[in-house]
Amino acid sequence: MLDTFLEKSACRTPINVNGDASVNQQTSFIEQLPKVELHLHIEGSLEPEMMFELAQRNGVSLPFSTPEEVKAAYQFTNLQSFLDIYYQGANVLIHERDFYDLTWAYLLRCQQDNVVHTEIFFDPQTHTDRGIAFDTVINGIYSALRDGEEKLGISSQIIMCFLRHLDEESAFDTLFEAMAHKDKIVGVGLDSSELGHPPEKFARVFRKALDEGFLTVAHAGEEGPVSNIYDSLELLKVSRIDHGVRCSDDENLLHALSNSKMPLTVCPLSNTKLKVFERMEDHNIVELLRRGLCVTINSDDPAYFGGYMNDNFKAVAESHQMSEQELAMFTRNAIMASFISEEQKSHLLDKLGQFVSHYHQDK
Repeated sequence: MLDTFLEKSACRTPINVNGDASVNQQTSFIEQLPKVELHLHIEGSLEPEMMFELAQRNGVSLPFSTPEEVKAAYQFTNLQSFLDIYYQGANVLIHERDFYDLTWAYLLRCQQDNVVHTEIFFDPQTHTDRGIAFDTVINGIYSALRDGEEKLGISSQIIMCFLRHLDEESAFDTLFEAMAHKDKIVGVGLDSSELGHPPEKFARVFRKALDEGFLTVAHAGEEGPVSNIYDSLELLKVSRIDHGVRCSDDENLLHALSNSKMPLTVCPLSNTKLKVFERMEDHNIVELLRRGLCVTINSDDPAYFGGYMNDNFKAVAESHQMSEQELAMFTRNAIMASFISEEQKSHLLDKLGQFVSHYHQDK
């Protein structure tokens, strides 16, 4: 059904044109479109209001007086300026209930944005370095995700990320803790400061993770060079590249990514907020999609970058001449790139196809 939709020439007509009707049609389509998120840091969904609520609950002092002051501080010039505030905010997360509440709030936003499946990152070292037990973190997140599937119908997976600015020994220690939770954690990733911390630094850790049955992903080609993408593929044996937008700097890499359908989990609002691209009009995500790369839209750290999934879809659609076919392809790519069974993928593809078919029947 979805393939039939994607072949219809009418659906190739750009819907971002002048006129309120076209804008309303585009907004309606995006809001109703089933979505799959593959690049979301759960700590990055900590809204200022919840930050203050948890700070009060746990007796944690903040360097801000109001949620509005927190939001005013979200004027980032690069990745590091964001990370400095990001790690500060995470200090309010102490108890299992805190991680549950954080994850549940994100899931409610997923429901609002029609996200039907999500694969979230968590950064255990951010918390274990503060004396918070690994079990406290993973159990709170996992409990909320299970409730999300039961009560909201949102399926999920968990990916544990290593902080690349820390050393290999710390990463190995974290991996060993994760081994007791293989029933909860599907894969491992690599995030934090990309510049100065190349993938090769963690090659042995990732080799061990693969031996233990974890899938692997890595942030690469966001602020860092194209070589980080190559090394993530070759040394870390990743199944997905997180960000990867610098691939446009290398024509050979573009061809390889297109031919292999290696997924790129792109985060448009994050990229403009952190000045990877100055304007959304300059973003290369639509060009990559049209060149046949398996690109997906994601929200990254939505509380800090001003937008969840619908916001990211709308920002891309409003700044580029896009068709409904292309918008649906973002979801199709995300389904195919997800770490779920073929049966689950087939179910989500059917759900997407039914939406597209019914959407046009109702028009």
